[in-house]
Amino acid sequence: MAFMVKHVVGGQLKNLTGGLTEEKSEGEKSDAAAQGMTQEEFEQYQQQLEEEKKEREAHYAQKKAERATVRTHFREKYRLPKNEMDETQIQQAGDDVVLPTELAKMIAEDNEEETHKQSVLGQLSNIQNVDIDQLKDKAQATLEDLKKQTENCSLM
Repeated sequence: MAFMVKHVVGGQLKNLTGGLTEEKSEGEKSDAAAQGMTQEEFEQYQQQLEEEKKEREAHYAQKKAERATVRTHFREKYRLPKNEMDETQIQQAGDDVVLPTELAKMIAEDNEEETHKQSVLGQLSNIQNVDIDQLKDKAQATLEDLKKQTENCSLM
């Protein structure tokens, strides 16, 4: 559409000015000249852009691998099915995948909570209306009573 407007209006405008100005076609201008640089500066600029793009892509791949690692951890923890895409992302990033410190702390805290929940006291705390301190006191009192009875026993 823009081409047609330029073609129709541009031709009439050129006739109106009498063709006094000489215009270069867009194909004749080089990319460097269009941006006001020499050819060497333009090549350096293009090289710099390529390097920045590669760095961004590497950083992005690293972040994707970190996220995939976290998802994999939680899939293993909650026994969910594995995702091949996550494993592929981790492999593409290489063995350099390191979890961010905040996420590593969160995972460590979750693991501590899980081990506590799996212990006997953790299981007892899940039972409603149970006072753990009271149970500890009763257990200690029972042990002390048993020790006193064994001291009084003539066989021992």
